[in-house]
Amino acid sequence: MGPRWKGKGAEAKALADPMSEIVSRLQSSLLQSNARASLSGCSVLLAVETEQTELLTRACFGKPIITAEKDKQWFQLGLEEAFYLCYSLKCLKIAGEDNFVKNDLDLWLYMKLKKENFPDFYKAYSHLRMKNWVLRPGLQYGVDFVAYRHHPSLVHSEYAVIVLSEGDVGRLRVWSDFHCTIRLCGSVAKTLLVLNVDRNGHGALAPSCLERCSIEECTITRWSPEQSRDHQKASENGTK
Repeated sequence: MGPRWKGKGAEAKALADPMSEIVSRLQSSLLQSNARASLSGCSVLLAVETEQTELLTRACFGKPIITAEKDKQWFQLGLEEAFYLCYSLKCLKIAGEDNFVKNDLDLWLYMKLKKENFPDFYKAYSHLRMKNWVLRPGLQYGVDFVAYRHHPSLVHSEYAVIVLSEGDVGRLRVWSDFHCTIRLCGSVAKTLLVLNVDRNGHGALAPSCLERCSIEECTITRWSPEQSRDHQKASENGTK
C-alpha cells in the first residue's frame, strides 16, 4: 500500500521540502535560541517564538496550546518527542519542577517513572524518526503510533505501528489479536507495522542502553484468497 497524497500537487510540495530539511532547520533554530522546556506530568511544555512555532508545526512535534499570551506560543510535547529533541538532536534543554535543567540520565529516569515502557517506545520512535517518518499518537486506531511519509496535511498516514518489547505477552500473541488488528488497519487503509525491540540482554538503566538495542521491523497484511486467485487467472491468461 503506497502513499495516499492529499490533493493535486501534494507530492510535489513534499519532494520540494523534505522532512529532513525541516527538522534540520528546527534543530538549528532551537539551538540558536537556547530553547528550554519544562516537565509537566507526562508531557513537556515549550514556549516558542513565531518562527519556531511554524517549524514545530511543519516538523510535526507536539501540539499547540491556546493561551492568552500574544507574544509566545506554547507547545505540549509527548515524552518521546521531547527526549528526541533533547537527547538525539541536542537542541532542547528540559527543566524539572525545581526549575533546574535535567541531565540526560535524570530525564531518562523521570520519563521511565512516568511511562514504564518508555525505553522501548523511545527506541521505536527514534528509529522511525531518524528515517524521516513523521509519527503521531495512534490511540484512535488502537495502535501506538501512526507513521506519515510527510506532513499530515499533505499525505495520509501509511503505517499503523505497534511496539512490542521483550517478554510482552499482552498484545498480538494469539491469532484473534492479529485478525482484529489487521482488519482494523485495512478498514482505514493502513499497513500494520510491528516493531520488535530487543534489548539483547541489557537493562534500561541509562539512555546509553539504546545503542545496544536492536529493532526488527515486520509489516503484516491480510491475505485475500479471492484477490490471489484473480491475479493467478490474469497471469494464466497473459501466458496463453
